[in-house]
Amino acid sequence: MNNVTRSVAVVDDEVSVGRAIQRLLRSAGIDSDVFTSGEAFLDALAAAGPHAPSCVVLDIQMPGINGIEVQRRLGGSGIQCIVTTAHDDARVREQAQAAGAVAYLRKPFDGSALIGAVREVLDMPPTA
Repeated sequence: MNNVTRSVAVVDDEVSVGRAIQRLLRSAGIDSDVFTSGEAFLDALAAAGPHAPSCVVLDIQMPGINGIEVQRRLGGSGIQCIVTTAHDDARVREQAQAAGAVAYLRKPFDGSALIGAVREVLDMPPTA
């Protein structure tokens, strides 16, 4: 799965949060797909073949497969993770960062911080 694209996946069990992140990314000219569970994202990823996203904006606390487990399963895929959470926990933050998260954002986060992290992962120039 080393043929990643310049797209973004948003994985958050709160539909309204996923859509808000998608709108925020769209406002910066970044396309994304939204998934409401880790399972749905991993299933879509398995079906995507060589068209995997470059980046996933990943909520930590979700029912079923949580964000840390999704991140673990992505290991070696080349997909960069930007982790978001409403419940900051030092242990979880350390796990996410040890697994290679490129950013860790606590909700509610600054939209420009998220856009900046995504643009960096996608190797897009910063906005003025």
